[in-house]
Amino acid sequence: MSTYDRLAGLELEIEGYDLERREQDVSSGFTRVTTTVVLRGRDAEGRGEDVTYDAADHDTHALPRLLGRFTLADLSRALDGVELSSAPLARTSSYDYRRWAYESAALDLALRQAGTSLGEALVREYRPVRFVVSTRLDPRDWLAVDPGLEFKLDPVSEWDRAHMEALAATGRVRVLDLKAFYEGTGVDQPPDARLYRDVAELFPDAIVEDAALTSETREALRAAESRLSWDAPIHSVADVEALTIPARYLNVKPSRFGTLRRLLDCLDYCCARGITAYGGGQFELGAGRDQIQALASLFYPDAPNDVAPSAYNAPEPVPGLARSPLTLPQRPAGFGL
Repeated sequence: MSTYDRLAGLELEIEGYDLERREQDVSSGFTRVTTTVVLRGRDAEGRGEDVTYDAADHDTHALPRLLGRFTLADLSRALDGVELSSAPLARTSSYDYRRWAYESAALDLALRQAGTSLGEALVREYRPVRFVVSTRLDPRDWLAVDPGLEFKLDPVSEWDRAHMEALAATGRVRVLDLKAFYEGTGVDQPPDARLYRDVAELFPDAIVEDAALTSETREALRAAESRLSWDAPIHSVADVEALTIPARYLNVKPSRFGTLRRLLDCLDYCCARGITAYGGGQFELGAGRDQIQALASLFYPDAPNDVAPSAYNAPEPVPGLARSPLTLPQRPAGFGL
């Protein structure tokens, strides 16, 4: 039985919908806006978070008129025929983000109405979650607050070798995201053979994520080829199979997959082929953060998960935050921790 099949027949009853908007200034220098979709039924609530990056898109939510009793599989099929936005979204990826908000809210509601948790439904054990801090601040400022932190960093062409040597000397960098697949965003980083070569050489044990493979950059990354990982291009198993280098690592961001089936099929695929998955974050401000932590706890707790508590997204280091690994609640409920 596939992981998805264990959940597909879960029943839920939807009596109404609500939306909750959140905003927060974050360390990447922008105001993060997300919308939580709330499904209500039988005195329970299920929550899912729309992590669409363009703030204006959060004004376009069109609530579906899907009320009554469904299985998770039936509801997902029904959502295939529903327009969830009253206007075109700024990016193609945002349609998957919005769909995931409804799919994850439905899973949460189904589990809560059944009086169970995701772990119980999948017959999987929750385990403490190792996390890294993804930040565009100087990680040494965070280390002054907590020397035990680990990091996921986004190298840019402006970094010179001396700066990178200083970062490497901390011994706390676990993932380096080259962000080669972003266009028209505030974090675009075009392919840069010099940068890639320094990354591969100076961080010999770190995972190297989302590199653009050209003739020049592939040679620069030769020392890191066994550590290459993928994130932004991955929305399905088909995307993994289409990679020009067989995947050994994957950053799993649930919202990129759009549907629960595509996400869980990919996790099954990784497990069957020995691909190391680790959790990815998208500056979630609400239920989405608990949910990516729950998935990490159940599927890849010991990986360098970019699922740190949301307080780590603050514009400057904050003392006294939860430490890795995350302590788990005594009894997780629904789709979350």
